[in-house]
Amino acid sequence: MKFLQEFRDPELARRYLEEIRRTASRPWTIMEVCGGQTHYLVKNGLLNLLPENVRMVHGPGCPVCVTPLNLIDKAIFLAEKKGVTLCSFGDMLRVPGSEKSLLAAKAAGADVRILYSPLDAVRLARAHPEREVVFFAVGFETTAPANALSIIQAQKLGLKNYSILASHVLVPPAIEAIMEDEESTVDAFLAAGHVCTIMGALEYYPLVERFKTPIVITGFEPADLLQGILMALRQLEKGEARVENQYARIVREEGNPNAQDMIFEVFEVTDRLWRGMEIIPMSGYEVKEKYAAFDAKRKFAVDIHEAPENEECMAGEVMKGIKKPFECPHFGKKCTPENPLGAPMVSSEGACAAYYHFSGIVHQTDA
Repeated sequence: MKFLQEFRDPELARRYLEEIRRTASRPWTIMEVCGGQTHYLVKNGLLNLLPENVRMVHGPGCPVCVTPLNLIDKAIFLAEKKGVTLCSFGDMLRVPGSEKSLLAAKAAGADVRILYSPLDAVRLARAHPEREVVFFAVGFETTAPANALSIIQAQKLGLKNYSILASHVLVPPAIEAIMEDEESTVDAFLAAGHVCTIMGALEYYPLVERFKTPIVITGFEPADLLQGILMALRQLEKGEARVENQYARIVREEGNPNAQDMIFEVFEVTDRLWRGMEIIPMSGYEVKEKYAAFDAKRKFAVDIHEAPENEECMAGEVMKGIKKPFECPHFGKKCTPENPLGAPMVSSEGACAAYYHFSGIVHQTDA
């Protein structure tokens, strides 16, 4: 707990805030990419403590939020029509597909289960060889090693009834897409510390060189976030653009080579559709051909086309940092965690959920 308590120190946070106020001489817009960072910024009230000329916007850093509709529809189809035991993390169950959520499918009798690790799904498949077990593998680079390991383990055990429905997305291509977006007003980025723990910092150097935009790899505690913001502001005020590592106590330049080896043994990089956004080139992982027997998309040959998004949902604009959640006319009214129009309202890393639960804006609106 030592590191956690140190970076939750109110006095340290106060000093960073004072330095931020002294440093920012003009308006700047900074995007934290990770949804976990968004929740900590909102939950700890940090957005209200920053000076008015430092504006934080929230990126697409919630893998549950950007999982395409057709993948959710495929997962529901597998559970309802193919009779598989469909397993995933809890957040994924409440995200709406084109017609319903996995939770609704479970309520109607489908075998849908919440698990905390893909290795639990492997154990389930081993214990029930008569059942097809599919793990809905959602996440950024952070969860990819465990999902890859589950396939390697299933192969070693000789399991024929285990597969994953892969929906992995990658952070650097998403940052690049935002940098290229003509509507973007982002001056600097806070990169997700947990992703860089796996992948390191090397992927960010070409982006900084090309777009001349600072990227600061940042942790999640209040002092982490405030120090990361301060580091970005110092670069911006000096007209500099570099990759900096605020999260040096965890992140190494080269990342975790063993975890990377695991990922690239099982997965290959591919184009990926991001829900609420568009297809981002080379921004996802798919299961390699050599492990096709463990790829649910190939194994079950489910052909479900992409359905149109709910026209009332502005999740795409929120996840690209163009709009804040409370700027949606349906926020806290027609769109709530119990009845969401889009994924950012139900995911534990969704920006809309963060504002709904922690900002107090919902109650102000109701009043």
